[in-house]
Amino acid sequence: MDFDKRLDRAIARGQDRRDEKGRELADAEISEEDLRNLHSQSRLSLSERIEECLRKLADHFPGFRYQTVVGDEGWGSRINRDDVDIGAKRRGENLYSRFELLVKPFTPTHIIELTGKGTIRNKELFHRSHYQMLSKVDLDFFGEMIDLWVLEYAEKFASEA
Repeated sequence: MDFDKRLDRAIARGQDRRDEKGRELADAEISEEDLRNLHSQSRLSLSERIEECLRKLADHFPGFRYQTVVGDEGWGSRINRDDVDIGAKRRGENLYSRFELLVKPFTPTHIIELTGKGTIRNKELFHRSHYQMLSKVDLDFFGEMIDLWVLEYAEKFASEA
């Protein structure tokens, strides 16, 4: 490789570093209050998406009860159902299924975190978590993640139940 190409690449790397430092400074300038507001807006948007998806899932599998979750553990929704297995070794074994998606509360780490837990017939088969920095949050990606997790749970529930 000749010197001119190497020089151009070195200059481009330097410019990339300068741009990255500029982005880091801009991120640092976002106030705590702005981050709280961004978290609240993102949480509301994601909670609506969670509610929509879990209500549809509950409609496809009769017996699930829908519940909105708002509190210290986060914001989101859960569905659950109780079944009785008549053919079990033990007569009338209770089987519990549950699926929950939550957006965790604001933290000083300035992230937005989505968690999912799923139990099917007394077995925890699903435990996921995804987070992003608030300053770089991509709600479309989170929406796709919610869809993917709901579809994954639906497939597992349909195959187990």
